[in-house]
Amino acid sequence: MQEKRYLIEEQDTLLPFLLAHVAGKSRNQVKSLLTRGQVQVDGKTITRHDHPLTPGQTVTVLPQGAGDRKAPFRILYEDGRILVIEKPAGLLSMASDKEKHRTAYRLATDYVRRADPRRRVFIVHRLDRDTSGVLLFAKDEETKRAFQDNWDQLVGRRGYLAVVEGAPPKDSDTIRTLLRENAAHKVYSVRSGGKEAVTHYTTLSRGKKYALLEVDLDTGRKNQIRAHLSELGCPVAGDRDYGAVTDPLGRLCLHAHELVLTDPFSGEERIFRAEAPEGFRRLTR
Repeated sequence: MQEKRYLIEEQDTLLPFLLAHVAGKSRNQVKSLLTRGQVQVDGKTITRHDHPLTPGQTVTVLPQGAGDRKAPFRILYEDGRILVIEKPAGLLSMASDKEKHRTAYRLATDYVRRADPRRRVFIVHRLDRDTSGVLLFAKDEETKRAFQDNWDQLVGRRGYLAVVEGAPPKDSDTIRTLLRENAAHKVYSVRSGGKEAVTHYTTLSRGKKYALLEVDLDTGRKNQIRAHLSELGCPVAGDRDYGAVTDPLGRLCLHAHELVLTDPFSGEERIFRAEAPEGFRRLTR
């Protein structure tokens, strides 16, 4: 059985809808699809027979065994075209000269191939190794191109959470500089000859030693947030490369918590969120 997707056009409940649309299966077999976790509504696995359906939603029926797949990361959303995961801190998005195997790309590929050995994923965008959070993969080249060719136009928001040492001088502000990378691969602001980088931040909470910031990017330069906050005098906690002197959580305290974009095929707005990591809010109470 191949993966099947169905667009909901009128109010219904899940079991009657499946019975009407999944061909060649008895009532008991359709019920088994639910109990085995093979049915998703808008990317979320649903097992309740009476789950309500509304127009505009998408029901996905996965191949047998797909509901039993164990992923090495949290899956935020999955359908026939895309896979959205919460990438852990310390994991490269894709291979580098030094690391070829333990990457989010390789783990995501292994995950989709457990359901179908012919499956693969495609890189759409990246997160730095030490940044956790929302990472989107395409499942075919058409989808990859549709996102990448119009990425800046499709993305409505790239929202991050950052725990910083101390606190910024203003509760909220916009940082706009030119960034350049030196021979040691460190990014810093320059008066000329760099690429424009625009970072917006708002202080959500302050503790004795740290503050929790919500950060939005207008541009996606390498290490942009880390460089800008360091130059503001409040480096990201755990970021010794950019001047931090503490490491309270044993990781870089930077997390991509929200990605808002327009689906290039349907034109719908899609919002993917990953909650703040354990400890982020505790440090800033």
